Amino acid sequence: MLDDLLSGKRALAVIGLGYVGLPVALGMAKHVPVIGFDINKDRVAQLQQGTDPANELTAADFSNSNIRFTADAEVLREAVCFIVAVPTPVDDHNVPDLSMLLKAAATVGSVISEGGYVIFESTVYPGCTEEDCVPVIEKISGLALGTGFKVGYSPERINPGDQKHTLQNIIKVVAGCDEVATETIAKLYGMVTSAGVHKVSSIRVAEAAKIIENTQRDLNIALMNELSIIFDKMGINTFEVLEAAATKWNFVKFSPGLVGGHCIGVDPYYLTYKAAELGYSSKVILAGRYINDGMGAYVAKKVVQHIIANCSNVRDARVLIMGATFKENVTDIRNSKVADVVHSLQAYHLQVEVTDPGANSDELQREYGFGLIQVPHGKYDAVVIAVCHKEYLQLTGAYFESITQPHALIADIRGIYRNHIQSRQYWSL
Repeated sequence: MLDDLLSGKRALAVIGLGYVGLPVALGMAKHVPVIGFDINKDRVAQLQQGTDPANELTAADFSNSNIRFTADAEVLREAVCFIVAVPTPVDDHNVPDLSMLLKAAATVGSVISEGGYVIFESTVYPGCTEEDCVPVIEKISGLALGTGFKVGYSPERINPGDQKHTLQNIIKVVAGCDEVATETIAKLYGMVTSAGVHKVSSIRVAEAAKIIENTQRDLNIALMNELSIIFDKMGINTFEVLEAAATKWNFVKFSPGLVGGHCIGVDPYYLTYKAAELGYSSKVILAGRYINDGMGAYVAKKVVQHIIANCSNVRDARVLIMGATFKENVTDIRNSKVADVVHSLQAYHLQVEVTDPGANSDELQREYGFGLIQVPHGKYDAVVIAVCHKEYLQLTGAYFESITQPHALIADIRGIYRNHIQSRQYWSL
């Protein structure tokens, strides 16, 4: 397989060109011919012009790349290796939604030829690659795993908005269906990462390693969120407590906040789903999820309590939400917990307006039922700084005075304005 790629005889195909797939496709295209495939024709059209719809990559990242972008699955027949990097979300009941992953597996099965490789990067529960995806490929292709094609798993570690930990300088965990596959996949990823490749004994181990990376972070943030609720009742600022505790050499510093996005707020449910399937009911992991999933409503409750105490007519009260994406300095709104804040405030019939420097208003309207305003106007009874985008970091107390009533609350979720708001009531997690 590698010889075919390096000689240019065959191509490597990347299925799914979002935050994960696009950097992988462009990274590989510096070394071998690549076909970048996505079912979204508008996305493909933008990529063909050298534009990343997510604004994560620049024109320079597209240069000197041997890549073709397409939405035509027939072109994939030219590939000998397929890297699958499609989303794996949960549904409204927090049950894993494998529909896009299985459709991608079916697409690969329809075009793969004997001797081909399939590598999955999408986050899944341990066992998913071999138990759910491989049977689809075998059925449609007529090929058998091991003799007809080989499969592997290399969990994605792309962190949107992070220009330091990129594909080129992070360690890639790899596993194959056998020793030959593992070695081959390790050599493939070794071409694009300078940090090295970590080989594990099985695909299940690689899948499990990915799922606990985000589960661990989710639990740590849940602890911080619960502490912030407790400290708020005590009249103690959580961020000041964390700064003090962090002076101890072995204290691991995490911060409270809204936990959304397509990784930390989703991946733990894949693990607990599989555990339940095996007869084990998770206690600690689901407790963390319960805390984090409830933080949007908790923030809204604090705002509503202030408004009830300070406004004669709650229905006339105006609230500005600053930030709508799932984290700072990205345009991605998937699983944004800011939506929970907005919907909880709207349930009290408050007038809620939302602004964000990078999010797409139409996407927010389709996904969550609210859009964006371009510029804050008038006087607000509360302002919630939900996402600490870089555009917000230089704002001053005078700015918040200019857009709020004298009785207003400044709800600073991440504590970025602590000690800078003097003439308005201030609250943070």
